[in-house]
Amino acid sequence: MLSTLKNHPFAVEAFFKNSTVLTFAVPKEELKSLIPECLELDTFKDKWAFIAIAMVQTKNLRPKGFSSFLGNDFFLIGYRIFVRYKTSTGKRLRGLYILKSETDKKRMAFAGNLFTHYNYTSTDINSNGKEITSIKSNFKIKLNLEKDTITLPSQSPFSNWKEARRFAGPLPFTFTYNEQTKEVLIIEGVRQNWKPDPVHVDYYDIAFIDKLKLKNVVLANAFKINNIPYYWKKGRIDLWN
Repeated sequence: MLSTLKNHPFAVEAFFKNSTVLTFAVPKEELKSLIPECLELDTFKDKWAFIAIAMVQTKNLRPKGFSSFLGNDFFLIGYRIFVRYKTSTGKRLRGLYILKSETDKKRMAFAGNLFTHYNYTSTDINSNGKEITSIKSNFKIKLNLEKDTITLPSQSPFSNWKEARRFAGPLPFTFTYNEQTKEVLIIEGVRQNWKPDPVHVDYYDIAFIDKLKLKNVVLANAFKINNIPYYWKKGRIDLWN
């Protein structure tokens, strides 16, 4: 019964007041061991794979169709890997594999772990739009929102912002895998007016990335969006073979 509850059993909607996503490029060989056998890395030039760190101020999260009065407001930090999945019918999907999720609300961590496999923990998160920090998680990002000309990070593998936008999460799908049953849980997100703007990152220090002990991780891009309605469809199961 509990495992069924965790399979995203109903559609959920929310409003993103703002979302900032930093994407880090890593040689694909270093990330392969972090994803399950059913998935493949979504790569650039067959060399680089990517980790996205999303920082989202969410408003009125609730089951789809419920009054916004019943929703919850919380801040989310999500750690994801860009992946692809080939369904049992041969359809190829592009999406994200969740490594970890953090939130500033304990009730959101409880509900998130009850109804999803997103591996939520609660932590302190402070954001003023320009800086996002967490003492407990040893997390700090400083953005420059006043910079007129924003260039790609100096070590980015992308040559222009058009290439970089292909790896600006979130993507349409997220995936969870049950190794015992060979079942893949597919969750589809639906968004409107998603037009991310590049931002300049003055500074970052992210303990979770350090703990992965990646040898060649570089900042590839950073984007921000504001005021976006969003919802997730009910999860569906696909048998991997």
